[in-house]
Amino acid sequence: MLIYSMGVSADGFIADDEGGFDFTAPSDEQFRFQLGQVGRLGGYLLGRKLYETMLVWETDDSLRVPASGAAFADSWAALPKVVFSRTLSEVQGNARLAAASVAEEIAAAVGASDRDVSIGGADLAAEAIALDLVDEYRLFRYPIVIGGGTRYWPPLGHRLPLSLVGTRTFGGRVVYEEYRRLRYG
Repeated sequence: MLIYSMGVSADGFIADDEGGFDFTAPSDEQFRFQLGQVGRLGGYLLGRKLYETMLVWETDDSLRVPASGAAFADSWAALPKVVFSRTLSEVQGNARLAAASVAEEIAAAVGASDRDVSIGGADLAAEAIALDLVDEYRLFRYPIVIGGGTRYWPPLGHRLPLSLVGTRTFGGRVVYEEYRRLRYG
């Protein structure tokens, strides 16, 4: 199964007009929940910006404190990653640059693991959504309206039927929403 999971503002943006996403800082409870989700993944496909943002979990030892930081760093470093980039010529750690189309790389990643695979980065996810390859959508909705920036949902020329399969509230502040793509026929 392919999952798209990101933190979003109440009005549906994953980053503001300057690319900032500081409003998505998780509480300890939420961080532990997200650690569990990452630990259950079999792979991650991501765009260059998200790759560069997340690389600190493999290179910055100061993030290994407290113990939950070390656990997340270990899980993230062990996770096989495919990076989509037009500008990078190499990547670090347990990552490789994508060599095929988005559809082919998704099929290969999902086929290579008996676990779920996640996709991240707005542009990359938008392409997977347009190809109707995303099976599950997970949003961590933060209580802030930012009014513009990078949207979680790309513009679609059609409806995308979903089923709400789970919710959870973290500290009365962040609402986690989990939707499964309904497929008919």
